Amino acid sequence: MAHKIKLKEQLVTNFSDLSLPEPLLRAARDLNYQNPTPIQEEVIPWLLDNDKDLIALAQTGTGKTAAFGFPALALTDVEKLAVQTLILCPTRELCMQIAGDLQAYGKHMPRIKSAAIYGGAPIYPQKQAIKAGLHIVIGTPGRVNDMIRQNVLHLDQVKLLILDEADEMLNMGFKEELFAIMEQTPKQKQSLLFSATMPKEVAHLARSFMKEPHQISVDRQNQGLENIRHLYYKVQAKDKYQALKRVADISPKIYGIIFCRTRIETQEIADKLQQDGYNADALHGDLSQGQRELVMNRFRTKYVRLLVATDVAARGLDVDDLTHIINYNVPTDPDVYIHRSGRTGRAGKSGISISIIHHRELAALKAVEKRLGKEISYNKVPGGREICEKQLYHFVDTVERIEVNTEEIESFLPNVYKKLSWLSREELIQRFVSVEFNRFLNYYKDISDLEHGPEERPKREGKFEKKENCSFKTFQLNIGLSHGLTKRDLMRYINQLKVSRSIEIGQIDIYQDHCLIDIDGQFEKQLLEAMSKFKYKGLTLTVSTVQKPPRKSYNRSGSKSEGGYSRSGSKPSEGGYSHSRKKSDPGSYNRSGSKPSDGSYSRSSHKSGDSSDSPADTKPRKNKFSR
Repeated sequence: MAHKIKLKEQLVTNFSDLSLPEPLLRAARDLNYQNPTPIQEEVIPWLLDNDKDLIALAQTGTGKTAAFGFPALALTDVEKLAVQTLILCPTRELCMQIAGDLQAYGKHMPRIKSAAIYGGAPIYPQKQAIKAGLHIVIGTPGRVNDMIRQNVLHLDQVKLLILDEADEMLNMGFKEELFAIMEQTPKQKQSLLFSATMPKEVAHLARSFMKEPHQISVDRQNQGLENIRHLYYKVQAKDKYQALKRVADISPKIYGIIFCRTRIETQEIADKLQQDGYNADALHGDLSQGQRELVMNRFRTKYVRLLVATDVAARGLDVDDLTHIINYNVPTDPDVYIHRSGRTGRAGKSGISISIIHHRELAALKAVEKRLGKEISYNKVPGGREICEKQLYHFVDTVERIEVNTEEIESFLPNVYKKLSWLSREELIQRFVSVEFNRFLNYYKDISDLEHGPEERPKREGKFEKKENCSFKTFQLNIGLSHGLTKRDLMRYINQLKVSRSIEIGQIDIYQDHCLIDIDGQFEKQLLEAMSKFKYKGLTLTVSTVQKPPRKSYNRSGSKSEGGYSRSGSKPSEGGYSHSRKKSDPGSYNRSGSKPSDGSYSRSSHKSGDSSDSPADTKPRKNKFSR
């Protein structure tokens, strides 16, 4: 059972009041650490006075690294050259960040040896560092486990085990590695678990290796910080990128992170922004270590103003003065939203957390609001005139505040004055502004709104008219049930051909060794050509158009046309369906669950007859549906 400690609402201590050794207090002063954050104020004194296990819950940016880093250094026995503290974290970026922070904290304690052990980098230098002797190891679970298996890293002297970002390590699938590593540590040790959230997986992990841990949590952990504005824009899915550009354009001083779901989407958005002239770059797991470090350094120095990233890749990035967090997709886990938004509004500064959503993401947004305990404001997507006005005044402010170095430009001024002497003051200002501003004026001239109201569902223009006017052709393909084909697989294959985004797909029948699919006939030539080039799961397709007999009909009277329904309870004709509970005749369908006669189906799911002669789905249904 965890003993819970809740943090005080007000900070009452100074870093110099903490019972840390003088070299660590000196390092804190060098780093301009004055008042400890709430998590530091409680965790540091507790760790210095207790040797019990601890669970600490706090969001990103609350100073967790210093909360465990200073005590870890203070408790290190420099006379004993063995690994005494092991710090595990989910990503190499966070690993390097923690290692750098510990170097800064311990710069006046040079005898303490620490190193970062992580994947994606040459293993030999890391092995050499371990063999040379370390007091503190900071590592990712995968690489640490490799070092243990190779008999390089020995953890039998560990006194302090720290899991940082425990929730993310479990999300990344490191559960087995974590347990394997913990088995190599002594039973008598102090274990610390730091996490932004406490899902059941983290709670189970804590119960597995911690003994009656204390729990410290930051007040209002379920709420967004008061100095962060939460708002959302609602557009059609196809307009999300345009809305993103308008968000960037309406904020000339923007410095933020754009969060995407996948690595592919992250790279695509970053590429588009670069092509459109924005200082943007991508950060995701497909980048090499050198590329990731370059991107992060460019972002920290503000050479890159917009970083497009996945959640995992951004874990190791710690920047204090972000103005914007932009959710290109609303995360399905509300805690992820809170984790993201906590990256802005730090150090007493204000920040903005923006979500760009379409109507299907409203439910996820409501879940986030419930978790936040506050409403996320709906805002209208900025219009062209609004953006141009904001950019113009920003440009004028920049000109007004520019520092002029008269000495360096003085020799050029006479010719400049002479060249521009024919212009009046008003004309000069107009031309001067236009040089910088015409780009925005031309782009946003007569541009349409992207807006849909907060509860408005966008219409699909021409949906029904398009289907009614569609003339279908039946295509036969040499794949069927024997190839594991499903309707979803077939639809996905047609979409991957990229013949047209507006192509209509109708009836699909799947047989044992082939299938029939109705597709918009106007694309017949393109489809035949595309299908002949693109294989299905490595299989070369044989495709042809065929004539298919018209589908059987039924009427409401209870009388039947061939193959139809009878609601009177009387026997239908051969091949039809009967709603009677009596024994069905040959080719009919009954509800009794008894086996029907040859060539029919029963609701007991037993099918008789040759499966190659019967389609996978013969029940009448809608004639066609949209992709």
